[in-house]
Amino acid sequence: MTESNQTGGIDGVDPAVPPSGTGCGECDAVGGWWFHLRRCARCGHVGCCDSSPAQHATAHWKATGHPLVQSFEPGEAWFWDYAAGTLYESGPALAPPDAHPAGQPAPGPSGRVPADWPNHLHR
Repeated sequence: MTESNQTGGIDGVDPAVPPSGTGCGECDAVGGWWFHLRRCARCGHVGCCDSSPAQHATAHWKATGHPLVQSFEPGEAWFWDYAAGTLYESGPALAPPDAHPAGQPAPGPSGRVPADWPNHLHR
């Protein structure tokens, strides 16, 4: 990740911003479901991953220009830079929580995932 000369922090990261929720807000709004979740490191937006049917995390990057996301899955701390196409195994600590609730299934949420969900994933 690139250091910022203006803020002394990392470009594209605001570690004080909490996540926007425990699931993909756009999927929730339309009764959809997701495979895995990603959290914007700048504004905290939680969106579904590129394997998910709706790919809201990537749509958020394209709409806002916020390129850095962190996995929002329990036990994962990696970051992805959409603009550079670069994976970082770790990065700065972001405001808690650092993942969706452990009891929330992936794919999720409960009750909205079709039985044939693997057939709907983007690969």
